[in-house]
Parts: sequence; structure tokens; C-alpha cells
Amino acid sequence: MSPKLANLSPAEYLASFDKFGIHLGLDRIYQLLVALGNPHQQIPVIHVAGTNGKGSVCAFLLSILQASGLRVGRYTSPHLMDWRERITINGEWISDQDLLEALEQVERAIAPEFPPTQFEVITAAMWWYFAKQEVDMAILETGLGGRLDATNVCDRPLVSVITSIGLDHCQQLGNTLAEIASEKAGIIKRRCPVVVAENHPEVSATLQAKATDDDAPITLVSAAMRTATGAIYQGFEYALQLLGNHQLINSAVAIATVKSLREQGWQISDEAMRTGLANTQWSGRLQWVEFKLNGKSCKILVDGAHNVAAAEYLRQFVNEAFPNHRKRWVMGILNTKDQFGILKVLLDTDDLLFPVPVPSSATTSPQDLSEIASSLLKVKPYPYESLNLGLEAAFDDQQNDVVILCGSLYLVGEFLSQLTSG
Repeated sequence: MSPKLANLSPAEYLASFDKFGIHLGLDRIYQLLVALGNPHQQIPVIHVAGTNGKGSVCAFLLSILQASGLRVGRYTSPHLMDWRERITINGEWISDQDLLEALEQVERAIAPEFPPTQFEVITAAMWWYFAKQEVDMAILETGLGGRLDATNVCDRPLVSVITSIGLDHCQQLGNTLAEIASEKAGIIKRRCPVVVAENHPEVSATLQAKATDDDAPITLVSAAMRTATGAIYQGFEYALQLLGNHQLINSAVAIATVKSLREQGWQISDEAMRTGLANTQWSGRLQWVEFKLNGKSCKILVDGAHNVAAAEYLRQFVNEAFPNHRKRWVMGILNTKDQFGILKVLLDTDDLLFPVPVPSSATTSPQDLSEIASSLLKVKPYPYESLNLGLEAAFDDQQNDVVILCGSLYLVGEFLSQLTSG
């Protein structure tokens, strides 16, 4: 083992690359992959980009493909609790030993003149591990954007998938929907099928133009229809486990992607699709969690809701599920996000807000979040210095109010980690 890795955990080793920040581009990842023997050329890939819905679509696809008997790798980001959850095979996290071995291989492949970013290191480790494990297929979620994202190294993906696109990560991707869509469209490859969720007309036009330029067969997907027992898409009825009406479009995108795989000769039955869709799970997204707080049994709804579009999905869900209940929001938001936009969507004037810090150097302080939200609420929020203090206050004299934890996946991860650690 290299001296650098000998005394470090995977998390500590990856943390050592924080200093390189976010630096989009493909030169460094190609250097790593060539030195690793081009593992990205050994795996059939479904590549998924978008602003919202990427993780859900990846979860649906994994569940369907696993139900059809395939051995499927999945790569997602960010993680909620542990780096290992980003790299899974049939839903099982990579082991500590395998992750260390993969990072050791990457460390040996690093050229001093091309220092990689943290995301490039974990992405290269993923490629090496999936190739070594000889997965039947890999589902890859882009980290940021698409065109210059470290996952975008496959010339011939089985299917490129683009979910809902909105204004997020504007500093890196652009300030208009068309600019952001153009970056996401970078995963479209010449004459490779692309499946696209219904989007704003400006987005759809940009994606359609890129598919036309690349002679890529494109499938435009509209949302499935809700039924008494689940949903129906193009005559195909299925149960839908994940909560929220936005899963009608995400599940339809997954079905359209599977149909594209079928056209390429992959044997995936209707039964496997129904089983997979019904059994799909995706932690930290519209998830009910029961836990003990100071000896008291509590139930909370957790959701990332880390941008305006995701906040709209969450507010729609709680309005429909609890139209006559006041909402108590335990919330933390990064300072790189549209804090006021997220708060304006989520908060009704009678709601209560409990601002807490996100476990990140980029957190908005609870004091600042309280000030930003004060004009939206009848009762000015009191800032809390920790998640636990915010939770205690939210569940104090709760009565019939609904308590929701949201605003950042890092915050959701902190909460879930505390539960697992006891």
C-alpha cells in the first residue's frame, strides 16, 4: 500500500483532495483511466444527467435490472452517510477493503502534473471496481452538469438519460435554462439513444437540437398517470413505491429507458419491470423516519429539497398529504443555493421554521437563514446551533403539526447517520 494510504481511511484519503475544489474538465480523468487500463471501455453504461430526478431514475433502473437477473453497478452522488454508498452492485455498498484497493490503484495512477479533483478520484475508483467486478451493466449519475463531468467518458452509452432540468449550479453551468441544458446535453453521443423527460420548452428545444446534430434517436417522455393502485404509462400499469407526484415522470423515464434497452436486445420482462418499480427504494427523499428523541417516539419526513424545483415537489406533497396541518420545518441550506427561493416555495405564513447548520463549510448560518425567512412568516424563527437542538424544539409541544427535515442532502445525511450510530 502507498505511504499516503497506509494510515488513512477512505474518507480521510478523499478529504485530502478537497483543496482542488470543483474543476470541470475531462483531461485529468482520461489520464487516470488510461493509466488504469481504460476500465470505462469494458462496461455497458446507462448515463443519467439532469437537475432533479437523477437519483430516483437510477434507483428505478437498478431495481428493474436487478429484478431481471442482471448484476448492476450504480454510481451516484453525493452520499448521505458514507462514501461507500456512491458505489454499489445490486444495491450493496462497496466494502471498505474493496474501496481501499480501488483508491490504491487510483493513487498509483495519478500523475503529479495532473492532480485530480476529489470527484475524479472517486469516479476513477468506481470505473476500476466495476470493471474488476465484471458487472453486466453500470448506471452512472453525473456529478455536475454533463459535458465536462468526470463520468462523461463513454463514447457509446447504451442509453443517455436526461431528467428534469432547472436553475442550479449556475456558477458552473450557466445562468439560463438553455445554457444549463446545453451542458447536460453533453452526455448525448452520436447515434446513441437518448431518453428525455418533459421539460421547459427552452430546455426541450436545446436537447432536441443536440440529439438531431448527433443523429441520436430521441424519446421524449411525458409523465405517467396516477391510478388507484399506482400508475400507468403508455398502457403499462405498475405499482409505485416512491412518494410524490414527481415520481410519475421519473418512473416513466425509467420505463422508456428499459424499452430502449429491449430494442437493443436486452431481455427484460414486463414482470421484472413491475417488480422493480414496486420495490424501488431511495433513501433521504420523501422518506418517513421514526426515531426516539429524549425517550419520546417521533416521526419525521426527510427530503433533500436542495433547490427550488425540488422544494416545489416537497411542498406539493405535504399540501396534498396534510392540507389541514401546520408544518414545522427543520431546515439548513448551503450558501451556494437560492436560499430565499427555496424558503419562499416551502413556507406558508403560519408555518414554523427551525434553522440549523448544514455539516459543511458552505452552510448558511442559522442566524442568516432566520433573517432571510423572517419576512415570509408570522413568527420569526429562532436559530439553533445544532441539528439536535432544532429537532428538540420542533418536537416540543408538536400537537398535530407535521415535522419536516429538509434543505440539504448533507443535513439529511447527518440525521440518518446519527440514527445508525445510536
